[in-house]
Amino acid sequence: MIQICEGRIAIVTGAGRGIGRGHAIELARQGARVVVNDIGAEVDGEGSSSGPAHEVVEEIHGFGGEAIANGEDVSDFDGAGRLINCAIDTFGGLDVLVNNAGILRDRMLVNMTIEEWDAVVRVHLRGTFAPTRWAAGYWRDRSKAGEVNDARIINTSSSSGIYGNIGQTNYGAAKAGIAAFTVIAAKELGRYGVTVNALAPGARTRMTENLQRLRAATPGADEFDARSPDNVAPLVAWLASVESASITGRVFNVAGGRLSIAEGWHAGPVVDKGDRWEPAELGPVVLDLVSKAPPNAEMSGLIPWPEKTD
Repeated sequence: MIQICEGRIAIVTGAGRGIGRGHAIELARQGARVVVNDIGAEVDGEGSSSGPAHEVVEEIHGFGGEAIANGEDVSDFDGAGRLINCAIDTFGGLDVLVNNAGILRDRMLVNMTIEEWDAVVRVHLRGTFAPTRWAAGYWRDRSKAGEVNDARIINTSSSSGIYGNIGQTNYGAAKAGIAAFTVIAAKELGRYGVTVNALAPGARTRMTENLQRLRAATPGADEFDARSPDNVAPLVAWLASVESASITGRVFNVAGGRLSIAEGWHAGPVVDKGDRWEPAELGPVVLDLVSKAPPNAEMSGLIPWPEKTD
């Protein structure tokens, strides 16, 4: 079997369960040496356990792969630094960072507490920044020393962030921030031989089990399970490989066997008066612009075009 990540050294955060577990196992199957990072918390971020990360490591060892468990909190800046050093000290370097750790504390905006807001933003957004900051520093130093990097950062956004989902202002804002973070970091880190991309995955996990659109019956043993979290991992493995060197600054929608590019904000219909507007004259102007622009995409990522009438 061709192993497209052979010799690569990778970190996967939030790798004890669900989508992250699938990433870690597939990267190992593809020849990477993997640091399996997970604090073993519940979906809401409470508690901790070393069990999930060690179970993934044991599974990887079971098919002859190389992996170690790591329990650092990626939202803690110093802890994130220790995580990056764990890969470097154990395996001799770092080629791939997959930022996947996350929690949920869903609540309608009018009922959301500051603790629920801060906890989610901290784990998702700060938990993406902190490991990336330490990894970027490592790759920058290598570049300045004359070493050549062929490195990858793969972040985890969400359709809740880039398209929007009711009851998830905290989670969605963090995930939209990760998409923007990805685009900007790609522009900054290219000079050091680092690509930065992101995923908006769709799968049945602990974090999505309450979503109506993901409650389809589990298929039989011989049927393709389009909602299995393991379906996201092949794209991560390819993005982690040397084959993906020309791809950076992109956000991918991926679910089952379906793969698409998420197209970001861009300027649509425009009008230029060439002078300062008076507020009273803007009503018909704005209404006309909105009528010419497509509506926002739905959670599927598809634009709900209105039906044409004769």
